[in-house]
Amino acid sequence: MARHWKVLLVVTAGAFLANLDLFIVNIAFPAIRASFPGAGLSELSWVLNGYAIVFAALLVPAGRLADLVGRKRLFLVGLGVFLAASALCAAAAGPWELVGARVVQATGAALMIPTSLALLLAEFPPGRRAAAVGLWTAGAAVAATVGPTIGGLLVTVSWRWVFLVNLPLGIATAIAGMRILRESRDPANRRLPDLLGSAVFCVAIGALALGIVKGGDWGWASPRFVAVEVLAALGLVVFVWRSARHPAPVVELAILKSRATRAANASVFLFTMGFFPLLLASVLFMTEIWHYSALEAGVAIAPGPLAVALLSWPAGTLAGRIGPQPLVIPGVLLFCAACMWWVWHAGPTPNYLIDMLPSTVLVGIGVSLTFPILASSAVSGLPPERSATGSAVFNMARQIGGVVGIAVFVAVMGSAAPGLAEFRVGWTFMASAALAAGAMAMLLPSPRGSRARATGEPRADVDDLARVTIAVEHVDAATR
Repeated sequence: MARHWKVLLVVTAGAFLANLDLFIVNIAFPAIRASFPGAGLSELSWVLNGYAIVFAALLVPAGRLADLVGRKRLFLVGLGVFLAASALCAAAAGPWELVGARVVQATGAALMIPTSLALLLAEFPPGRRAAAVGLWTAGAAVAATVGPTIGGLLVTVSWRWVFLVNLPLGIATAIAGMRILRESRDPANRRLPDLLGSAVFCVAIGALALGIVKGGDWGWASPRFVAVEVLAALGLVVFVWRSARHPAPVVELAILKSRATRAANASVFLFTMGFFPLLLASVLFMTEIWHYSALEAGVAIAPGPLAVALLSWPAGTLAGRIGPQPLVIPGVLLFCAACMWWVWHAGPTPNYLIDMLPSTVLVGIGVSLTFPILASSAVSGLPPERSATGSAVFNMARQIGGVVGIAVFVAVMGSAAPGLAEFRVGWTFMASAALAAGAMAMLLPSPRGSRARATGEPRADVDDLARVTIAVEHVDAATR
């Protein structure tokens, strides 16, 4: 086998691991909750949100650090951290030990994802990079498709196996990576990334989510709630200030001058406020209201990710011909229709073929018409040397939208056992967030016009690179 294909297999295996983890942890969530009966939904939501916050904050700095110290080195370090943290997750004796291990796991995933793509692109000539990226993306699509079923099977033994399953594949990937991958750096990059800015960002988003999750218990006008939200606001101000002044910021504010980038990031932030909690809500509804097993819930969810895997790449290609709005707007409306179908039809008695399957498929189609097109639009107005950073910032917006959405969903569910009424309020919120995303998508300019203004020529290679954003998981990884 040619060397570049071996490299493709190695780095795709790393991306597969990070994305598989997103889906199987959602499936395992009810079992984790049952294992720690003293912990409420608000505490355990940090198993998901802690991962997403750290992944989002470290994604861009990790890519810049890899350019400085070596991409192979950082990919292998990230893989090792991810595997060690997976073992710690499996051994967690309490909920906060699990959250801490997930934070470490997110650090490893953030080191792996940008380095895996950089290592891959270095092995292929420009004319073959689009096909290589498509195969790399397919690895994440496979993880999304098989993840719910694998997670359901593993949870029948123990939820701890959803983390232990990472070890054999990860160890094999590490051994192969040490032998096959070649070291590379960016000689022009001599600046350390803004790690302090990343830490400030983590604190700010964590405080924002904490206030939303605990606001009902503390009181929405209580001193604790006000203090936490003030901390979040101050942290975001400091983060923007550092981004404007640091030589290697987490977010290059200059890329936000592009109208397409602003609109795509705002749209994906709002859309993931609805999409990320939907993954959790579907599992909780089927296991707690319909009393499905984890395996039954995993199989029931699988048609949605399958639709995403089948339709995302063709949708992204079509958007390059007709523009984003003719696809994103219908995608948003299909997602809203799915949420409202649950509001109107889902009842306490299981009726999968009527109440769940149509909406699951609609969500999959809606997501396939939304994420890849917004990812492409996020970089369509940027010069080529800023496309990688633009994709990373897009993924940050996606992850943080998910954090806020899950926090709102947990606040809606309350501290007691949620009932059908709470789920209906949650689904209505998800539909509203998606509609707001559609309104922002109306601001997207023509992608062809944006490219012409930025470079004077078509940039299909940038579109192909941007579409991989849907595969990056601390979403949804990373989600996912």
